[in-house]
Amino acid sequence: MGVSIKRAALIVAGLGVLSFIFGVIAENKKPTAGTLIPGKDVVVCKYPSDPSVPLGYLSVSFLILSSFAGYLSLFYPYKGKSVPQSVLFRSTTFFVFFNIALFTGGLAAVLLLWPTITEHLHLTRNVHHNLATQCPTAKTGLLGGGAFVSLDSALFWLVALMLADNARQDHFDEVENGSKAQALVAAE
Repeated sequence: MGVSIKRAALIVAGLGVLSFIFGVIAENKKPTAGTLIPGKDVVVCKYPSDPSVPLGYLSVSFLILSSFAGYLSLFYPYKGKSVPQSVLFRSTTFFVFFNIALFTGGLAAVLLLWPTITEHLHLTRNVHHNLATQCPTAKTGLLGGGAFVSLDSALFWLVALMLADNARQDHFDEVENGSKAQALVAAE
């Protein structure tokens, strides 16, 4: 049982939606600030238990899987028939959407990783020698924005997949019509 274009599209969309959901939940669960606990020549920041860091990493993981599945789905030989990449990139529209999908995937990864890593660092490095520390957290809004861009990336991969399918069908029609024309010329 081979992979169909419909199944590939469902995989890309499903992984993109999971990345979006985990990113939005991570944004909503992120604490606004920590509690300052003064000590002798140090300040300890105590943060409430929050799942934003693991949810952020899950969102990034599903984004990577969605982008990887989107990329592979474009060049996969459906029904045992492969198409040269040059045929796909001959279409300007496909080329544009392919590059937009790559760009939005990278942008989403940056927007998701930046606050996740920052929050992780705040939680692990919570002892400060600067007594004026205010127990900061990662910048608000980046995880949610990254989640939306992650969903956009999955949608752009789906559009590129539809355009690749059209280019694939056109290519096979040209090959089939070309072989029929050659058969007619040879018969004359």
